[in-house]
Amino acid sequence: MIEYGKAKAEIANEKTLSDQWTRLTSFEIDYTDSRGEKHRLKREIYHRTPAACILLYDPKRETVVLVRQFRLPAQLVGEPAWMIEVPAGLLDGEEPEAAIRREAMEETGFRIRDVRFLFKAMTSPGSVTEIIHCFAALIDTSDRVADGGGLAEEHEDIEVMEVRLSDAMAMIERGEIYDAKTIMLMQWAVLNAASWK
Repeated sequence: MIEYGKAKAEIANEKTLSDQWTRLTSFEIDYTDSRGEKHRLKREIYHRTPAACILLYDPKRETVVLVRQFRLPAQLVGEPAWMIEVPAGLLDGEEPEAAIRREAMEETGFRIRDVRFLFKAMTSPGSVTEIIHCFAALIDTSDRVADGGGLAEEHEDIEVMEVRLSDAMAMIERGEIYDAKTIMLMQWAVLNAASWK
């Protein structure tokens, strides 16, 4: 049982609905609210493994490195399916920093020297268990040592983009960038770019 103040939650029943690309579980929860009223709640939760993302920032040119790739959920809700994002990926059993170094190289071709951990976040805590570890790194043109574009064996088809930070912020305002982790890292960059050199 989990308690917070007067509220209590206890899992009464759990059933796996699907266990393929990610596991989907149905839960029944006995919930006692802060007024002492009891309810039986039903929830479906996607169990996602932890992930990491990174802001790659070139302070000399005031640019960020972004990627564009196909995202089926965006298409299903009527948004453009090729989303612009910061490089990211699942940890696959690695520590977050090691995973994001690997993902940055695979997706963008940039070798990362110094990595700074910023924060971790749950982007959809109402239904998804995924925790994203957010990082930032300073780069310059000499750090690009490969083409990037993702792994062929994972059928990744990733476009690498270098965009001025001010232009990226305008893209958020215009709705061209609508990925939560990317927006969070861009806002962090705007708040910290002047002192982060």
